[in-house]
This record gives sequence, structure tokens and C-alpha cells, in this order.
Amino acid sequence: MRLATFNLLHGRSLTDGLVDSDRLTAAIGALDADVLALQEVDRDQRRSGNLDLTAIAARALGAPHHRFAAAVVGTPGEQFRPLRHDDDGHGEPCYGIGLISRYPVRSWQVTRLKPAPVRSPVYVPGPRGGLILLHDEPRVILAAVLDTPHGPLTVAATHLSFVPGWNARQLRQTVRALRALPGPRVLLGDLNLPAGAARLISGWHPLGRRPTYPSGQPRVQLDHILADRHALDQLPPVRAVTAPASTISDHRPLLVDLG
Repeated sequence: MRLATFNLLHGRSLTDGLVDSDRLTAAIGALDADVLALQEVDRDQRRSGNLDLTAIAARALGAPHHRFAAAVVGTPGEQFRPLRHDDDGHGEPCYGIGLISRYPVRSWQVTRLKPAPVRSPVYVPGPRGGLILLHDEPRVILAAVLDTPHGPLTVAATHLSFVPGWNARQLRQTVRALRALPGPRVLLGDLNLPAGAARLISGWHPLGRRPTYPSGQPRVQLDHILADRHALDQLPPVRAVTAPASTISDHRPLLVDLG
């Protein structure tokens, strides 16, 4: 069983700054993941050709089960609004996370997290990038209970705040939310925290330790696959951990092979 998480940078290549559906399909297909969590995912955004990136990624993996969870309606860094609980943003440009599974899904759960109340400096890649002060945006946790060859498994995808301290608070909220779902449990995503902090704050065990950011010469691990104690007891052992180079994004994907 291969688990993977990948911050897509909405499918953009740092080489030419473009989003190309064929290039995205090839990049995701190369991961060959059974369960894939995606962050910085667009749906119906002009900057990414009005594509549904989660659906494209699911087709690339031949995975019949997938879901996109919008964090905001609009475009981060430009203009956006948070989603209400009865609002899925259909018909409008959305930005959020995705979760894809080759295994059957028993149930889905979405949990929303509030944004940090302060602006924080963030490095934006590209010719117009650099350090800029950004308002934080709402975040979302997308969880699914799967039927896997190793039994039921709860997997969750998220992308936590870039604001120091607030991301730690959100990680604790995420762990509390997942306790309501059946174990074993695995959390996949860009937590905007280094590996040691992610383990200490969550109390969960990292299944893979590899630097993932920035993509060209990774120096820090921001992308994680964490397992609770039930997962450590019930899932097969880790066989391989990789963070391969990709043709898209400023992050590298993190892959963990079990069994």
C-alpha cells in the first residue's frame, strides 16, 4: 500500500509558470499512490484553466474514489470568502484540498478550521515573488474511512496555516477531530511545520522523514504522513520512503510504501 501527499501549487510548473493538464496527469500518474492527499488544489480557477485538479489526479491514478474540499471561494492572495457549512462553492472558483483513494470509501467527513487573526510573511516563488505579508485563509480537514486490504483505515488530508503558532493550534484541533473517527488513523498533508514539531505537537508517529521543500534542493520537511498508535500496531511496516522530483510545484511529494 502506497500513501502519498503532494502540495500541488495548483498544478503550476516553476519552469514556465503554466498549468498543463497533460503534465499534471503525468506527474500524478508517476506517483502510483493508492491513497493521495493533495493541497493547494484549484477547481474552476482561471489561473489553472478552470480545471478540476482533483478529478484529473484521480483519473491519472485510476482511482474511483475522490473528493475535493474547498477552503475558500475565490483566489487566495487576491479575493476570496470563507465557505459556510451549507455552501460547497459549486459554480464559483474554489481553492482547497483533495483526497483520492483506490480503496472503497465508507464515509467522508469535512472539518473547518478558522484562519489566523494576523498577517504573516510568506515566501512566494516566481519572478514576482519574494517575501510578502499575507492574510491567512480558512483551512479544512478532509477525512475518509477506507476499506483497505489491511482492514478499515481512517485517512485525512489537510493544509495547515503558514502562521507560526497558529499551525500548531490547528494540528491539535485536527488530532482531536480525528479521534471521533475509527482507528487506525493516518494524517497526510502540508502542515507547515518541521518534522520534530509535527511529531511533538500531534503525538503521532511520522511514517517518513524526507525534506520536501523547496522542490529544487529540499532543506525542510513541511509535508508529512503521520500515524496514530493504532496505525503503528495494525498497519504493515514501512518498506520505503521517497520524495521524488516532480515537473510541477515548489514542493516535492512524499511517498510511503507499507508492506
